[in-house]
Amino acid sequence: MNLRHIRIISLTGLLLPLSLSAQTATTPPSAPPAGVQTLSPPTPGPPLQSMPPYSNHPGSIPSLSPPTPGPPLQSIPAYAIGDQNKDNEHYGSAYIPLDSWVYPAMLRLYSLGYLDSIVLGLRPYTRLSALHAIQLSQQKILASNDEQAIGILNDLLHELAPEIHPTTASRGSIYGADSLYTRVLGISGTPLRDSYNIGQTIVNDYGRPYQQGFNDITGFSALGESGRFSLYVRGEYQHSPAAPGYSAALAQYLLTTENQTLCAAGPPAVPPCTIGNVPATVPLGPLPAQNPFRLVEATLSGHIWGHEISAGKSDEWMGPAFGGGMAYSNNAEDIYSFRINRVEPLHIPLLSRLIGPMRYDFMVGSLKGHTHPNAPWVHAEKFSFRPTVNFEFGFERTVIWGGEGHVPITFGSFFRSFFNLNDTSLAVKNSNRDPGARFSAFDMSYRLPFLRHWVTFYTDSEAHDDVTPPSAPRRAAYRPGLYLSHVPGLPKLDLRVEAVSTDPGVSRSVNGQFNYIEAVQQDGYTNKGFLFGDWIGREAKGGQAWLTWHLSGSQSVQIEYLNKKTPTNFIAGGTTQNQFKAETLLHLPKNLEMDAWVQVEGWKAPIYMTGRQTDIATAVQITWHPGLHTTH
Repeated sequence: MNLRHIRIISLTGLLLPLSLSAQTATTPPSAPPAGVQTLSPPTPGPPLQSMPPYSNHPGSIPSLSPPTPGPPLQSIPAYAIGDQNKDNEHYGSAYIPLDSWVYPAMLRLYSLGYLDSIVLGLRPYTRLSALHAIQLSQQKILASNDEQAIGILNDLLHELAPEIHPTTASRGSIYGADSLYTRVLGISGTPLRDSYNIGQTIVNDYGRPYQQGFNDITGFSALGESGRFSLYVRGEYQHSPAAPGYSAALAQYLLTTENQTLCAAGPPAVPPCTIGNVPATVPLGPLPAQNPFRLVEATLSGHIWGHEISAGKSDEWMGPAFGGGMAYSNNAEDIYSFRINRVEPLHIPLLSRLIGPMRYDFMVGSLKGHTHPNAPWVHAEKFSFRPTVNFEFGFERTVIWGGEGHVPITFGSFFRSFFNLNDTSLAVKNSNRDPGARFSAFDMSYRLPFLRHWVTFYTDSEAHDDVTPPSAPRRAAYRPGLYLSHVPGLPKLDLRVEAVSTDPGVSRSVNGQFNYIEAVQQDGYTNKGFLFGDWIGREAKGGQAWLTWHLSGSQSVQIEYLNKKTPTNFIAGGTTQNQFKAETLLHLPKNLEMDAWVQVEGWKAPIYMTGRQTDIATAVQITWHPGLHTTH
């Protein structure tokens, strides 16, 4: 097994310049821009070795052989071929939302053996960083004559076409409405929306409200990019019906189980909790209808030396898995934060010969929906390394600290939480010297030997009160996964399987008191009641599986299975969830996109409702992409 160390040239050689005339709008993936010449795939040549990221530079790109007749493929825009553009490293760029089709497409392209420079464990990508990674692999993809890879390349280049500009001109400005969308969701039966305790029916959906009956979201997104600066805004109206919620007895049980003393008068004094002491993690009824307008994302960024430095609400996903992120995901609403994100891989002389290029991300912001203490803050930092083109690993740390009546939010308390790595006594935890609830994560991914273009193995893990999961493997939570990028004989079909457990075999892992919770920060790893880590929640086991038929690089039909079980030593009687979901994503004429799905769920939670419950969720989302404008 020969693992090649990545060779990095200077960052001034980052990009492949592209000979693109000025574009004024994004073109739908189904057709190339009007008037642009196209290229068919070239004749297969001698096998190409996996190329280190950024090894292409002017003069190193091989010329393409004349194409040979073959099966019909989606055309590749002529502007996709070119040399590197050194100016691109000076431009700022907006993040691509985590619920975009771009991510499963890029992850598949990576597992097909390309995109050697991307970092799976740090998402989202900016529009430009995604384009750079694609450009570095485009010659290799075209030379492969791989219909699936070429189709994905084609659709990704069309999606990011406004970022491409001629080598003789600056990028100019990019602006406009990126999307207008509406999603109608109908739910029959009683759904679960309590990821912190019993279970959650709709996962990884930004903590949007949903209940039995008619639900709706209607929103827009817009962006502007000019020079080093970028602005991205996504806002939406959200509606969900009123619901009965949890009974007072169930709410009291959950609060008692979590050792919370929020209902100070003691049993059966639950009514005072309705005044505002019950945390958002316990949906005590009756629950009113929801009709807010909410900013899903709103980020102002400046680009400096390969970093996006931003303030506002932005997506975050820390981990290589597809179904959940142990450290951070989009299961909860984004928080308002300050962020420094190294969006382009960094080469450190000498050191990168050993650990390869690296990326890092830091964020700090406030959490909502907590009651004891109220309004704590959180900071998270992640470092990811790619010592070879096929292997990646990363370390992450999350700290929840402060809160009204406990520790003031100051620079001093921040630095104490940031640098403190020692065990803390109960007396210190209950004082204003508390460094906070500390969690650590480790992840890795590996394209397997002899199956580099077929199978990727990865795992994500998290530990509480340990320096890192590898230092205490028995005490850690895990989400391992295996991705088969295409099935033999069925190149349009892929399979992904992930298992997950937050119930390690240690004595402390009872009553949900170990992962995602802490003695002082009892509302734990949540924002507005939803876990911002893995949806599996505290002390639970389960997994997910996806079988996807790819109609094109950006269109698919998918079947998903989800399972979760919570033991009786956490929730009386235990809980069980089983979901089956069928989804199709289609790109329609006139820049329209349709995402439709139906999900059937069966669940048991005797403490909540007796017997087996069934809910069916059906949704259709229509998105119109008006097209971005450019001045280059």
